[in-house]
Amino acid sequence: MGKKKIITKTSDSENIKSGVTIKKSSKKARKVDLARIYINATYNNTFITVTDKQGNVLTWASAGSVGFSGPKKATPFAASKVVSIVSEKMKPFEIKDIEIYVKGIGSGRDSAIRSFANEGYNILLLKDVTPIPHNGPRPPKPRRV
Repeated sequence: MGKKKIITKTSDSENIKSGVTIKKSSKKARKVDLARIYINATYNNTFITVTDKQGNVLTWASAGSVGFSGPKKATPFAASKVVSIVSEKMKPFEIKDIEIYVKGIGSGRDSAIRSFANEGYNILLLKDVTPIPHNGPRPPKPRRV
């Protein structure tokens, strides 16, 4: 058998003397006046992303990340739970006014919008950005017999 290794704890003052620095992650959340909320409601999931005016992502959540699985992810109940999680993550930013951009045709889009209104945010803009085909795909070639 080999020697047993004994690890001794060092104090913070010894780490400073030896040149090792310990970084503490104490990020202060900046105050955001206006936030943009992007709701992507698909047949399989509901994604909510919160950004500032420039498009920098502040926080996000989805029904899958909250804990729903399978067909339960696309339900209105799951979308309302995602909104409650996102609004808890938004508290440090002190957001009052929001713009909501909705994309997709899932069943969670309406309940997500209602949940944001019930959370007490001022909704300044509500826009549907679902892509709509305007001329469709290229038609198939004529059949050669």
